[in-house]
Amino acid sequence: MTTIDHFNLRSFDLNLLVAFDALMAEGNVTKAARRLKIQQPAMSHSLSTLRVLLQDDLFIRVGQVMQPTARARSLAIPVRRALRQAQMALTGSQAFDPATEERTFRIAMSPEIELLLIPELTMRLRRDAPGLKVLARVFPYDAMEPSLEDGSIDIAVGCTYSKASRRSFETLYEPEMACCFNPALLELSNPVGLAAYLSAEHATISQNETLQGCIKDALEMAGVELNVIAAAPGYMSVLSAAQVAPVIATVPSRIAARYAALLGLETSPLPVNLTFPPVKMVWANHADSDPANGWLRKQIRDSLTFTEVGSLDEDVSIQISGYSIVSNGGDAAEGLVS
Repeated sequence: MTTIDHFNLRSFDLNLLVAFDALMAEGNVTKAARRLKIQQPAMSHSLSTLRVLLQDDLFIRVGQVMQPTARARSLAIPVRRALRQAQMALTGSQAFDPATEERTFRIAMSPEIELLLIPELTMRLRRDAPGLKVLARVFPYDAMEPSLEDGSIDIAVGCTYSKASRRSFETLYEPEMACCFNPALLELSNPVGLAAYLSAEHATISQNETLQGCIKDALEMAGVELNVIAAAPGYMSVLSAAQVAPVIATVPSRIAARYAALLGLETSPLPVNLTFPPVKMVWANHADSDPANGWLRKQIRDSLTFTEVGSLDEDVSIQISGYSIVSNGGDAAEGLVS
């Protein structure tokens, strides 16, 4: 256990760390002062004091923004972590009130989750928590765990084959895939047959160096190979390609149900059984007792349950954000913490 140097630490005004964190978040002295509800000269004085104590400029003005120096960037995460732990220690027993809280949540998510979660979550925040904001970030899965631990992200949502997580998690749902195509450009029956599916040209989503991208492992497990002629990092790019070119876009069923018809695409169940890892919500163990994190987890869970579309061959329609979609009314699965 590291010993705290109380004698030297008491000579450092810890309020300066709060000011530093506000400057990192806002990149502007005036906005940082407004966040802390102090006058701009007081914030400028705090910055000047920090520069003297740390012997670094910390922030350099570039246009209207204060850009952090390398020293400031190296301090940002440890300072944020310390302030968050102090806040949890001091207020952990108090109720979290989303109606009055002011903070920004940072959520790492896959492209599928981005398209499904952000519209619904934004609506819920504006309705129930006007002081809360969300910054969505697309994260490589191998960078997720250290980012959860150091507090640079609050929650991660997406699918992965990895089972070796030391973090808390909840399984939200098992993803299903569908294929989308423009009937004016491709003469295919619906549902699409296996032979037609395999012989067609394809557009897929990929965030790595392969054309098959995120479905590569599933294709290999199923023993099939697709003729992929285009790959892009986002699902709307893939669907837009299918809108104007004679290709099949293989996308999650939820994405197809919500967006395909808007682009004039037909949607068919996938003619081959592809197995994908479940979509999970992951958070750091130390956030288990954080009421704000718990509230956010509930909003994410409820938002994705609301956008559940289920099997494409069920003839039940519901309304999601003004669009008519198809659903079997299934509930999201819940997992256990491990």
